Amino acid sequence: MNRETEPLLDSRYQREPTFWSSVKVTFTSSYFNLLLVFVPIALGVSFAGASDTVVFSLNFIAIVPLAKLLGFATEELALRCGSTIGSLLNATFGNAVELILGIIALKEGLIRVVQAAQTSSSLLALTTLSLLVPAAFSATAVGKDSEAGILKLSHGTAIILLIVYILFLIFQLKTHTHLYEDEVGEDEVPQTTLTVSVLSLLGVAGLVSLHAEFLVGAIEGVVHNWGINETFVGIILLPLVGNAAEHVSSVTFAIKDKMNLSVGIAVSSSLQIGLLVTPVLVITGWIIGQPMTLFFENFETVVLFTSVLIVNYLIQDGRSNWLEGVLLLSSYMIIAIAFYFHPTSSA
Repeated sequence: MNRETEPLLDSRYQREPTFWSSVKVTFTSSYFNLLLVFVPIALGVSFAGASDTVVFSLNFIAIVPLAKLLGFATEELALRCGSTIGSLLNATFGNAVELILGIIALKEGLIRVVQAAQTSSSLLALTTLSLLVPAAFSATAVGKDSEAGILKLSHGTAIILLIVYILFLIFQLKTHTHLYEDEVGEDEVPQTTLTVSVLSLLGVAGLVSLHAEFLVGAIEGVVHNWGINETFVGIILLPLVGNAAEHVSSVTFAIKDKMNLSVGIAVSSSLQIGLLVTPVLVITGWIIGQPMTLFFENFETVVLFTSVLIVNYLIQDGRSNWLEGVLLLSSYMIIAIAFYFHPTSSA
């Protein structure tokens, strides 16, 4: 579990939380909650029909603390459900914001935005393979049936990835649990009641969906007003919404010299995006009639492959230093600049 603070008292002497103490803990669990003031403001300007730039910006900020609250509620609920179900909850809701944003964007037909958002996190070998094969298929296929072939290939690959994800959960939670022992203490106790945890999870998920609806609805206007392309929005801006709190947690663990846990946060997120969120979005597109595929543009595929090589090379020795961090940040900024200026066509 990723916690920002450690209990001052031994868990044996802590009282069982009450409803009101649970509410207090929930809203004081992170400094990110200070940004919750933007939730009613964002909803107000969205319902009032403000400009796309204002709607996008305020809903963008509002989702950041909601993503952190969603993670906190999930962790609290997981502590009351046992290790197996708790780990499953964390795995399922760990990227709930990205999944919600992706489904809403897919419903609106913004397939390029959805694809770009998934590219930003898919940094592992299997997920990379699942994106490289459709690209190779497209480059070598001839005839008018090539697009239909890519779509069928994507559907089949998505199903395989979901099966692999289920098997990965079994591997992680049942057969090889010793490989995934938490680096943080094992004596964590819930700080909120079960009722507050469930209500928080459902309520925050609902708010995230509402803000995501307004955010996605304003993307086309923002693209036009800011002079940027949809790919830049999907690959640079949207991932920051759901992952800002996660990035802070990762940096915090790195400062505490818990590098395995710090790197593990990023790798775990990439696995969930590649093996769960992306195939679910492909299958969702299949169901609602949107041709969401695993075929990405050549430029994105090259960037993805290069990112995998850089990350794998830097973390393979299990050690890190500040210069490697500079290299990774430099790579990210180069990619961001490239996508900002790269001409792309809308879906």
